[in-house]
Amino acid sequence: MAGGSGTRFWPLSRKRTPKQFLPIVSDKTMIEETVERLLPIISYPNIYTIANRRQTQTIQRMLPRLRKGNLLVEPVGKNTAPSLVLATARIYLQNPEAVVAALPSDHLILDNPLFAKKMLAAAEAASREKSLITFGIPPAFPSTGYGYIHYSKPGQKRVAGENFYEVLEFKEKPGFEQATLFIESRDYYWNSGMFLWRADVFAGKLRRHAPDFYAYWLKMLEALKAKSAARMRSIFSEIPSISIDYALMEKAKGVLVCEGNFGWSDVGAWSSLADIWKKDDFGNAIKGETIVLDTSNSICFNPGKLTAFIGVKDLIVINTKDALLVCHKGQDQRVKQVLDALAKKGKTKYL
Repeated sequence: MAGGSGTRFWPLSRKRTPKQFLPIVSDKTMIEETVERLLPIISYPNIYTIANRRQTQTIQRMLPRLRKGNLLVEPVGKNTAPSLVLATARIYLQNPEAVVAALPSDHLILDNPLFAKKMLAAAEAASREKSLITFGIPPAFPSTGYGYIHYSKPGQKRVAGENFYEVLEFKEKPGFEQATLFIESRDYYWNSGMFLWRADVFAGKLRRHAPDFYAYWLKMLEALKAKSAARMRSIFSEIPSISIDYALMEKAKGVLVCEGNFGWSDVGAWSSLADIWKKDDFGNAIKGETIVLDTSNSICFNPGKLTAFIGVKDLIVINTKDALLVCHKGQDQRVKQVLDALAKKGKTKYL
């Protein structure tokens, strides 16, 4: 899934160059990191991307070894449910029993070998158990920025050396007190947004639990068979803009979760880089030359220029060619509000 806008990484991330196309966690772009992570278990002919047309052109330049026919184009960005219905339908027409792994292109995984092992186990579970599979991240703190997965420990299934637990319910982003209770109960994971399913099982779950989307599934199959871009545009003009969590995962029965203890981060905001970039003795994570005096727990991105910090803490400073972001470390989730304000003022060159 490569169609995200990466708004929380403004001003570095823009419409033309969203987060997945930026070298944020290493010298490679995040989508390049994602593909390389998959190559030990999935070959290039079986790797697909889905994004809008402009983003797909960028993907083609960055990843020339991907087959052109595997670069799926969504006519309009309508969140993850429409894009995954389209992508799964495309694969279903080739092999209804194929296992589809739906993965964001802009996540960080630190333990790639363990990730590969868990992916293979999850693929076997998706095929054998005919279930929808997801990865749950062991929560490190009571986050209010992630959704949660409530799971049942008794009766777990053992597949390829991994435990798969029954999902009881998906919980949306909670308040702090509720998140604390989730952590204390020890039967909740963070929702990673990574899913696996067999293509025909996905269709069956839509038919039983999301009939409105199953109708669009049938229409997409016909449009793909007819190779009609016009019919696909018509479908996307009317399909609801909704996440796959809301559209299906929260409604479906027979969802299993495997623990994703492979060093995951969604790299969702600038503050997340404090745990990814190398830090100095005072907890500062910095890209670019700096002079630091009495400063702690701050983040700076200002390559090619000198930045001097004096007597501050918990500060984020992000400098680009045409925009400068300065905010408190605990307020970086509000960056999207800056983009909303720019859009209202017609300052589209900064978006």
